[in-house]
Amino acid sequence: MKVAKGLLYTKDHEWVRVEGNKAYIGISDFAQEAMGDIVYVELPEIDEEFEQEDTLCAIESVKAANDIFLPLTGKVVEVNEALEEEPEAVNEDPYKNWIACVEMADESQLKDLMNAVAYEEFLAEAEEE
Repeated sequence: MKVAKGLLYTKDHEWVRVEGNKAYIGISDFAQEAMGDIVYVELPEIDEEFEQEDTLCAIESVKAANDIFLPLTGKVVEVNEALEEEPEAVNEDPYKNWIACVEMADESQLKDLMNAVAYEEFLAEAEEE
């Protein structure tokens, strides 16, 4: 299970890469592996605004459909349209294939997220249960 350094993580297995006041959102290697083969990514609309922990979009795999939650309040400013044609790219490299980019409305919410070390510990604890 790969955990990329330099990213922030949620307990729901989304990752966040911060660039200035923008946050790129994707799902972790753990999440993509748990979902299995991803067959569809429902992207949010540009300019759509969300509150922290709102459902950003859904990902469908051969196993089920899963909601993806937004870790930060903000407005969608970019979506990874390549995932419409190649949703399986999330399985191939979940850290390269982000889903959406939001302009953060409250950067203080970043403190609610885990760094890579804390996320690895979270995964290890979950595995023990």
